[in-house]
Amino acid sequence: MKRIDFSYYLDRLSKYSGYTASVLVVVLSLLVAYDAVARYLFSLGSVALQELEWHLFDIVFLLGLSYALKHNKHVRVDIFFEKYTTQTKAVVQIFSMLFLVIPFSLFFLHDASDMAYQSYLQHEISSDPGGLTHRYLIKSMLIVAFVLLLLQAVSEILKAYSQIHHKKILWQLLGAAVLIGSGVYLLWFNRVAFLIDPVFLMFGLSFVLLMAGFQVAFVFGGSALFFMLISDEVTLQTFQMLPYRTYGIMDNATLMAVPLFIFMGLILEKSKMAEGLMLSLGKLFGNIRGGLAISVVIVGAILAASTGIVGASVVMMGLIALPLMLKHGYSSSLASGTIAASGTLGQLIPPSVVLIVLGDQMHLSVGDLFRAAVVPGMLLIVLYVVYILAVSWLKKGWAPAIVLDEPYKEVLKAALKEIVPPLLLIGIVLGSIFTGIASATESAAIGVIGAVVLSLGRKTFSYELLRYASIETVKLTAMIFMILIGATAFSLVFSELGGGDMALEFFSQDLGSKWMFVLIAMTAIFLLGFFIDFIEIAFVVVPILVPIVASFGIDPVWFAILIAMNLQSSFLTPPFGFALFYFKGAAGDKVGTGAIYKGAVPFILLQLLALLIVACCPDLIYLFGK
Repeated sequence: MKRIDFSYYLDRLSKYSGYTASVLVVVLSLLVAYDAVARYLFSLGSVALQELEWHLFDIVFLLGLSYALKHNKHVRVDIFFEKYTTQTKAVVQIFSMLFLVIPFSLFFLHDASDMAYQSYLQHEISSDPGGLTHRYLIKSMLIVAFVLLLLQAVSEILKAYSQIHHKKILWQLLGAAVLIGSGVYLLWFNRVAFLIDPVFLMFGLSFVLLMAGFQVAFVFGGSALFFMLISDEVTLQTFQMLPYRTYGIMDNATLMAVPLFIFMGLILEKSKMAEGLMLSLGKLFGNIRGGLAISVVIVGAILAASTGIVGASVVMMGLIALPLMLKHGYSSSLASGTIAASGTLGQLIPPSVVLIVLGDQMHLSVGDLFRAAVVPGMLLIVLYVVYILAVSWLKKGWAPAIVLDEPYKEVLKAALKEIVPPLLLIGIVLGSIFTGIASATESAAIGVIGAVVLSLGRKTFSYELLRYASIETVKLTAMIFMILIGATAFSLVFSELGGGDMALEFFSQDLGSKWMFVLIAMTAIFLLGFFIDFIEIAFVVVPILVPIVASFGIDPVWFAILIAMNLQSSFLTPPFGFALFYFKGAAGDKVGTGAIYKGAVPFILLQLLALLIVACCPDLIYLFGK
């Protein structure tokens, strides 16, 4: 009982840190929007205000790390994990906290404390005139965040331990793990050579832990720490760079757009915009065969351009569109494939979080990537519609027309009323980015204000909506940035082990062909997409490919779009595509798993066709300008 009580108090710390971060999400949105309006309309600017914005952004995701852990939001590959018993899941959680989270946090805290202390001794201030002073305060937030994460890890151990009935087995497993660790240390101490290159061993260990169901971010960070400790090529000085690299993430204005676009999308998700769009467009196109499916594609495209959140789009359309399609006699496989594929358009169509992450990892302008993604996104929409029309014509019973019971003029007016407001918001957000009027971060903040205005217009805005959107933003943002921190640690050790040089030599000397490199890279990303999420691929695999792209003289924007299109396909690939999981969760017993897989396959082929077209015609991405 005492263990559970202690865990309760630790959970409360994370709870209040998460609530604090959720309030700061709202404040951050208002500040960035105010700053953008003041500078562009009244030529008023403040360096201190801009620095305060990224300080708030830092605090949001740092305080969210422990809160996301409390709510089990740190993503894991649950292929096998979801089939585990409650006790097996508890064992995995204890091992994750003991051998991954706690050691990584302790090492990070030691080095972050040194960094903050040096900043304090040097009286570090902003390098820009008019900037904020006392820079050590924001650096100290790293210490606060990882202390909270450490305490939450202890809470997770206590809660998991209370769920295990056969504790003897747990202690035996812990003993075995300690013996294995001690054996590896003894081999290193006696300088026994690796039988396999440690680069491959590090990837192998990470893959095994990922498949076993350990949280992705902590797998990358823990694997990096483990190989830093047992490899002579990597020293403690390498790991000491991690807080400085993390501070570089904190200082990145581009990444500030991530929580703001997520916040905007979640507000729109709760405003019932999707429901109104689906019902009105369903009537608008329903009088032709396949019309209801076409309306799903259009709604998916609008949601993609306004929310950019795949899971939310798939679930919303699964709940709204699937019963409607089945009621009107649609093939369950066609309905499933259309909904799942349309929901994944958010991976590619701006303002895509994937493109923001790729822009950061590949050192590219987010605005350039957004412009470059417009034509590939439109190409996918056209291919989807053509496929639906072809299937409807060939298989007349798969997608029957709907008989309208009201005048078409009234249907058209209702559809325009639903479509125009979100399209106007999309035009303002993306238009300001494409024309260079505002940055992605500023446009995202304006988008948040626009989303609130739309929800007020629909009379769906409430305190509960704002609370839900801000809290979920904290969880999702913290999950993404914890993966980025873990991937940064992984990349540091990977580079010190010579992995980057090995990859560069293989592609540039052993293969020596630009197109062979593109083919192998795309194939590898496609296959990895079967097992792990796009965030891990973007943070771990993409940095390895960047120097090779440069060595071949490949257009990085074109290559980034190919990666984004490839990652979109990964959401649909059976049996582990995340969009399929989302859809099955929303569909329940209405559609069988076999029908979902069968429906997804044609759309995967269409996505690969679009990828091939863009690969063969690189100029397509520049139709909206460079």
